[in-house]
Amino acid sequence: MSETTGGMRTDEAINEIEGFLLWEAEKRRARSRAEAFCAGLPWLTGTQRAEVARHYCRDQAELSRDTLERIAARARTLRAEYEGAYRTLRRRLLTGYAAGTVAVAAVVGFALGGR
Repeated sequence: MSETTGGMRTDEAINEIEGFLLWEAEKRRARSRAEAFCAGLPWLTGTQRAEVARHYCRDQAELSRDTLERIAARARTLRAEYEGAYRTLRRRLLTGYAAGTVAVAAVVGFALGGR
């Protein structure tokens, strides 16, 4: 269990900060790509360049958000699948361990009883 900080667990707070920093980095990359795109259009006026860059950044943000939402949904699906597989394997292991313990106890009991 992680410590709580103002109602938020430490690991949740770290995830929140990491998400914020990653999103800010994505926005910077989008601005950089927008500037590079606009540099290829030298006939744009300053106002037009700013408008194209703004639209480019907005479109890139929507694309990034959609991609991240799809990735997050897939991660949730995979997590559920892996947790189910883990539970099944753990149950099989415990069942095998219990069966082995019973078998050893029966053999020991038979060996001690046969003396």
